Amino acid sequence: MRIVIFGNKYREEVIKYTQELSDAFRNRGVEICFEKEFCEFLIEKGVDLSYPHHVLEEDCNNIDMAFSIGGDGTFIKGAAKIGKSGVPLLGINAGRLGFLADVSGDEIGNAVEEIMEGRYKIEERSLLRLHTDDRLYTDFNYALNEIAVLKRDSSAMITIHAWANGVFLNTYQADGLLVATSTGSTAYSMSVGGPIVVPQAANFIITPVAPHSLNVRPIIIPDTWEIELKVESRNKHFLIALDGRNNMFTDQTTLSIRKADFSIKTVKREDQDFFQTLRSKLSWGN
Repeated sequence: MRIVIFGNKYREEVIKYTQELSDAFRNRGVEICFEKEFCEFLIEKGVDLSYPHHVLEEDCNNIDMAFSIGGDGTFIKGAAKIGKSGVPLLGINAGRLGFLADVSGDEIGNAVEEIMEGRYKIEERSLLRLHTDDRLYTDFNYALNEIAVLKRDSSAMITIHAWANGVFLNTYQADGLLVATSTGSTAYSMSVGGPIVVPQAANFIITPVAPHSLNVRPIIIPDTWEIELKVESRNKHFLIALDGRNNMFTDQTTLSIRKADFSIKTVKREDQDFFQTLRSKLSWGN
């Protein structure tokens, strides 16, 4: 078995958890591979990497499982690195909320034991794909949580014309508009008033950001539909963020958003369930 570890370079707890995770796997004869920049960070922090290990330069070929240590942001960056490889990814939480990175640091030993014994489950998570005729986006034009259309700065709101499955939906005057997956319903979309959707639901959520009209509300559509967006902006530019990776576009750009033709495999412990995570992370009642 060969694993790769991604990590957050801004949290001290990550060093301890990385050591614990790598030791647990090495003691079981598993090959350890570190993402290149994270490996450089560990060496800079004085972590002992004198044992045999590999450094992931580019793709995830010959990797059996991946681990992210940090928060949901680290998990998403790991998912982008994995891309279409199909390598399953498990998130270890060294952050705050953690809906994707939902294994706590004190569960690492038990989680490793369960993985080695095959006692875990795989959940498929859909992604969004962004397309424009001039391909102005970043190389990885996919998003696990959401694609956000946002005004460029503190200037006037933007106007967004939206079509769903070829039918005109609405014209939004707002600071922005989010198209989120079910996975992303607990991320940016939730923070601007979108609904929580179970990850297994085959839906997209369209949620305005600070809309001018109070009667505009989020809407849920099937993830088999294509969404088309056209933007008007007073300064002739707007921002696109794919899971936080920002790009600037001109308002002559037409955006096409649809479900990606591949998914991200997330590793979950056998006894984990989404509602338990909600109760824990959002401090719901018993």
